[in-house]
Amino acid sequence: MAAPGRPTPNRRTRNPRRTAHGRLTRFVRHVGRLLCWSLATAMASAATDLLLAPHAPWWAYTWPMPWILTCTSALAWAVLRACEKSATDPSPNDEDPHQDEWERAA
Repeated sequence: MAAPGRPTPNRRTRNPRRTAHGRLTRFVRHVGRLLCWSLATAMASAATDLLLAPHAPWWAYTWPMPWILTCTSALAWAVLRACEKSATDPSPNDEDPHQDEWERAA
């Protein structure tokens, strides 16, 4: 509990998106959504091509586009996710300063 007259920190006072990690997490989330939507669109376009067999001259160039977008967004998501994980995971070289105390306590 905060002291009287002192404002309590709430979620609005700190902006999690201001940090580099917050931006990276946001990019990973947006690229993941793009991946899902492009995959759904690619499946729908493949089903349309298979079931309806449109004969429009532009269709041969249009229906593979969502598949290309799916592949590129999957690659981008994998790279961004790996960067996000490496930014949050501590490296094995960084030892915890309290490791000795924990070992003695155990």
